[in-house]
Amino acid sequence: MDDQLTFPGMDAEPESSGRARLERPERADLGPVRLRLADRQQVRMIARSLDEMLHPEHQARVVWLMVDRLDLSDFKAAIAARGSEPGRPATDPHILIALWLYASLEGIGSGRELTRLCEAHDAYRWIVGGVSLNYHTINDFRVDHGQALDALFTQVIALLVKQGLVDVTRLTQDGVRVRASAGTSSFRRESSLTQLQADARAHLEALKTQNDPAWSARQQARQLADAQDRQNRLDEALRQLPLQQAAQALAARRSGLDQPREARISTTDPDARRMKIADGGYRPAYNVQLAADPTSRAIVGVDVTNQGTDGHLDEPMRQQVEQRTGQKVKEHLVDGGYAVLDAIDQAEANGVTIYAPVKSAGKSNADPHARKPKDTDHTFAWRQRMAGEEAKAIYRQRAATIETVNADLTEHRGLRQFPVRGSPKVRCVALWLALAYNILHFGPTLIAAANLSS
Repeated sequence: MDDQLTFPGMDAEPESSGRARLERPERADLGPVRLRLADRQQVRMIARSLDEMLHPEHQARVVWLMVDRLDLSDFKAAIAARGSEPGRPATDPHILIALWLYASLEGIGSGRELTRLCEAHDAYRWIVGGVSLNYHTINDFRVDHGQALDALFTQVIALLVKQGLVDVTRLTQDGVRVRASAGTSSFRRESSLTQLQADARAHLEALKTQNDPAWSARQQARQLADAQDRQNRLDEALRQLPLQQAAQALAARRSGLDQPREARISTTDPDARRMKIADGGYRPAYNVQLAADPTSRAIVGVDVTNQGTDGHLDEPMRQQVEQRTGQKVKEHLVDGGYAVLDAIDQAEANGVTIYAPVKSAGKSNADPHARKPKDTDHTFAWRQRMAGEEAKAIYRQRAATIETVNADLTEHRGLRQFPVRGSPKVRCVALWLALAYNILHFGPTLIAAANLSS
């Protein structure tokens, strides 16, 4: 065919225009096209071990080698399966630790998703090595070993300190508000909590005496467990209520308010509090505190609190970091949320130099670095120091260090919403992510250091 190529709404070019014409080649005489088709019924013999299916330099191997060189005795201490005693052998903690660390690197926080990946993904199948796992075992392990996990985090920090990679003489700190596993509508005042507690107790007692033939034994046990769990959460909510009332009364006094707001506690996660998070809204959340060495960018401190502001959270972090590393913090870089006068005075009195921005005087145009009536000698020294260019240059290290750590955990490790409830479990999740971050950035160095120390 020798038809001219045209588009709808266009007239064909006349033959005399001289424009080159496209020709549509005829292929009918060449026969039908040949294609490679999928054949999923063919039998294939693939003689490969799990080890051969994973690249020699795969990141899962680095995680496994790192865990293999750490002391896991705290995780094994609670295992009941011993010697020739009857009972099923326990799952090797090495497997579960490596599994959660690698999952944290990949930003995966669901036990059900991990269970699926252990059957469908080569890296996860390699880690478990043929050991069958269900999501209950995987989820329970993540939050059942808080003290052992904290000690494991300290082990990793100690290896970095021993190698001379970490020095906390100068420390950076920041807090990130992370969404809790609770709804805003779950927050109730005291009268509602009391009524809900009475209803939950009555419902639980009714279930204990009920014998419905339509329910199996498993269904009845499940109903009882759910009812007991709800009653426990309501009991905890009422226990937390006086603490929240005291916290709001203190906040009202500091803000100069005559009357504090009425305290409310979540019936879903009593430890969670309504906080202003990154998008500007107020939602149930936890305040995750992270500390890092500005030189190596290693995470050296992790804590979780339900305090909505960062004030007075610098001193507990310094104590934690000094205990983990055995080093003295001499300079502490924090943002304006930590710049509370009495906290700065206490730190400076203890020999810690605080680098934090001084709040502007607002419309008064007064010098923010001039001495204020409530200033002590320590807080006045802080104001004067922050007016200098040297202090400003040092302070810029804070954003360049701890803000990048927060961004890494938030964007790549899944620190956006906690899948667990309660401060102890939330802290475990934060520790897993911090451990994964350090192994990601220092894995080969940590392995070499562990080999030298063993």
